[in-house]
Amino acid sequence: MADNPGKLLELEEVAKHASKESCWVVLHGKVYDVTEFLPEHPGGQAIILKYAGKDATEPFDPIHPPDTLDKFLPKEKHLGPLSKTSLEVLRKTPKEVSSDEKEREERKKNLPPLELCLNLYDFENLAKTVMAPAAWAYYSSGSDDEITMRENHSAYQRLWFRPRILRDVTNVDFSTTLLGCKSSMPMYITATALGKLGHPEGEKNLTRAAHTHGVIQMIPTLASCSFDEIVDTAQPGQNQWFQLYVNKDRSVTERIVRHAEKRGIKGLFITVDAPQLGRRAKDMRMKFEDVGSQVQQGDSSVDRSQGAARAISSFIDPGLSWKDMKWFKSITKMPLILKGVQCWEDAVLAAEMGLQGVVLSNHGGRQLDFARSGIEILVEVKRELKRRGLDKPDFEIYVDGGVRRAGDILKAVALGAKAVGIGRPFLYAYSAYGHQGVERAIQILKDEMEMNMRLIGARNIEELVPDMIDTRNIGARSVDSVPDHLYNANYEPLELVKSKL
Repeated sequence: MADNPGKLLELEEVAKHASKESCWVVLHGKVYDVTEFLPEHPGGQAIILKYAGKDATEPFDPIHPPDTLDKFLPKEKHLGPLSKTSLEVLRKTPKEVSSDEKEREERKKNLPPLELCLNLYDFENLAKTVMAPAAWAYYSSGSDDEITMRENHSAYQRLWFRPRILRDVTNVDFSTTLLGCKSSMPMYITATALGKLGHPEGEKNLTRAAHTHGVIQMIPTLASCSFDEIVDTAQPGQNQWFQLYVNKDRSVTERIVRHAEKRGIKGLFITVDAPQLGRRAKDMRMKFEDVGSQVQQGDSSVDRSQGAARAISSFIDPGLSWKDMKWFKSITKMPLILKGVQCWEDAVLAAEMGLQGVVLSNHGGRQLDFARSGIEILVEVKRELKRRGLDKPDFEIYVDGGVRRAGDILKAVALGAKAVGIGRPFLYAYSAYGHQGVERAIQILKDEMEMNMRLIGARNIEELVPDMIDTRNIGARSVDSVPDHLYNANYEPLELVKSKL
């Protein structure tokens, strides 16, 4: 069929190729032969075979950028477009809608007015009611027992304010500069994968909201939208960063980095805490329950244990090391920041190596369980950098994980962070309300920021200083020591495997 690329294909012909031996799929009205790709698919064969001989557009789109097949499938496997008749059949074929999907759609119609969302927890609570179970499992899951995921939030509650009084706080300005880019507040939208799981517009929701509020968006390697789609959505003068997972094939990494720089990206954030992605039980159980097609049942070679996270990440290089930093410096002039630093020793090494900064992060509690929170590490990082004369303006420190209030942002900035990254809350916001939800969420943070700046006695970012924070209990870690009712109301405990009975 590939020898006659001008021929239009019919659905009847596609349907004949629905097995391991010959597997065709339809995506956006075009037919592809993915037979040879089956064993290589990072998510396993099952999910492809489930749609063998059929239209796979709907399950494909949320977890693949639109240019995926152009990049990874040989041209001879692009078999050609469907005929107009077959396209019309697809258009008229009623979509199979489960009772669960119907209920979710009804709940979407009955979401409360956006202005009734008063904090970031509200978005999470509502998103849980309208998201597909697999999408919720991917966004909300943490690694192993999810201790670190919860600790990221709890750590901020061990820090208490020491407000200053009788200062003229009539005018409050919390704008700042991050890697030379202006930002309306010391917060950026951090990289989170698979944006279309929550909303058809995916990461573009974040781009639009970032422009509205004058904050920076970090584009993820594993976005559902293509990199160029996201950059093209940005408005003139809008600043964006890029989060990089380093590919085992360095030529692929170099091509990605050079293209990012060409498109005007202002900072390269190299993820260093993921030589292998963590075991996220909620996500993995959801994948296990999708057994795929009948031809896969009973096949012990099929790995159903990965979940979405591992399924999309097999390309990541576990051999990434400090010696690669010299190579990165040779291929780009963008500022280089290590994302996922988890102790002061590595922050010192990054500064000594002449990098432009670090993100103190444990991947949102999705990697090594019992890794400490970024805010706790911040205290010791600042101390050790100062001891060595490395605490300089050209080495910027960021923190992410667990931030839910502007008070958390104030604590991090007062202790020496340049800004904090926020991820999940904005995913939840647009899963429920689209880009308007993200805009509302950021406005809530800005309102909280203005109020808290006045109450703590700081008129600008420079007046947020360590003396305003009581850090004596920062290292007093205890799992679930003080209940946080808003947080706990949204948190779903991990489940044990269940009997079929």
